[in-house]
Amino acid sequence: MTVRAVDCRVFGNGGFSGFSFIELLVTLAIMSVLLTVAVPMVQVAVQRQQENDLRIALIQIREALDAYKKASEQGRIALKVGESGYPATPEQLVDGVDDQRSPTRQKLYFLRRLPRDPFHHRDFETAAALTWGLRSYASPPTNPAQRLDVFDVYSKSDRIGLNGVPYRDW
Repeated sequence: MTVRAVDCRVFGNGGFSGFSFIELLVTLAIMSVLLTVAVPMVQVAVQRQQENDLRIALIQIREALDAYKKASEQGRIALKVGESGYPATPEQLVDGVDDQRSPTRQKLYFLRRLPRDPFHHRDFETAAALTWGLRSYASPPTNPAQRLDVFDVYSKSDRIGLNGVPYRDW
């Protein structure tokens, strides 16, 4: 069996094969249409993932705050007169507090780590506790303020969620 060389003139353009200018323009037009559809879908998917992360972080922190309050009501955390029973800082949930009922004064821990607000700008040097807005037990929900304790946390983001509710109201 013998192999023959293919004559380049078969292609009809003087021996050069490739795409014409029109074919390249059509290909670029199709690609741009696909990109204009794909980019917004990716942005929504990223936002949806961040919203899910926010939901999970808020649940974890709020459950830890409630567990701290319950432990203080049970007498396991030392309280001074006039204190609400909530931690003074979010870091206390991770650092732990002495268990008053334990004979060896073991610590009670409420979180393994404090999650970051996923909508806080991507400055990873900022401590996780500083990414959240803090609400004191004595402050109203319409005007949250930080005072002597941490009753609740909220996102500091000014963005609005896919459901139309601002993230700071979640």
